[in-house]
Amino acid sequence: MSQVNKKQALGKGIRALLSNMEDEINAPKPASQDAHGNNQPQQTVNANTIARVPVDMIEVNPKQPRHDFDQTALRELSESIKLHDIIQPVTVVKTSQNKYQLISGERRWRASKLAGLIDIPAYIRTADGQEMLEMALLENLQRENLNAIEIAMSYRRLMDECDLTQEQVSERMKKERSTVANYLRLLKLPPDVQKSVRDGELSMGHARAIISLEHVDQQLYVFRETIQRGLSVRQVEQLVKDMATEKGPKEPVKALAKLPPPYKRIEDNIASHLSTRVKLDRKKNGKGSIMIEFYSDEDLERIMDKMSL
Repeated sequence: MSQVNKKQALGKGIRALLSNMEDEINAPKPASQDAHGNNQPQQTVNANTIARVPVDMIEVNPKQPRHDFDQTALRELSESIKLHDIIQPVTVVKTSQNKYQLISGERRWRASKLAGLIDIPAYIRTADGQEMLEMALLENLQRENLNAIEIAMSYRRLMDECDLTQEQVSERMKKERSTVANYLRLLKLPPDVQKSVRDGELSMGHARAIISLEHVDQQLYVFRETIQRGLSVRQVEQLVKDMATEKGPKEPVKALAKLPPPYKRIEDNIASHLSTRVKLDRKKNGKGSIMIEFYSDEDLERIMDKMSL
């Protein structure tokens, strides 16, 4: 089978697996034991059905794109589940006789465990490894409140692990290709900036403005200014514009010569530690120099504090 046909078949397989959800919602549910100990959990379930599955038989999908869960929100959901049970079933795939792996609904599963439920309603699916990954990514992207970095990572994994192009990802997600590209660009941001986006300190707009800067040190400087001064997206965009105007490419071409990899790593480590641009120059005789840039007197004081001076 050609690569194109293989991808098309995979896409059709996912649509087929998801197509009968509405019918299954109305299917009768077998008796089970709730948080108050009523009845017994259903132990035997068939694939491609909806049933109640024991909580301790469900394992987290290691390829789940979402990793951050608000503990307060989980406790609130847990209290609601104690009163009303789970309204929307989770989705799982059967991996062995008494084991299931989550495809979507980890937040509901975690809250159910906190609520003390013995079993929960679940869609039982059949899928191979690649189909499971695409189902997990697509369902979470469509249903969960993922942050911008988690969305970007999910798009990247669809491309890398499911062998999809940007265009195919945009088609599956019903998004413009430029939207997918903008999310993927966020993965080029420094780790500190990505973490801030994940934690909700920076918005997608802030991140898009910062990524337009060429140098990591400039990105870190704008990131730091944004957090410390509480800058709006428009203010960040103006700051980036001003820096691009003032800090245009003034270095001669020879200054752009690449360092040997070991010394480049040293340069990057120093820059990361000081959160500013660092230029390491090493001559063949072992001598050299280190240039550390700062953007204001306050920035200089911050660097000196980092260096304990």
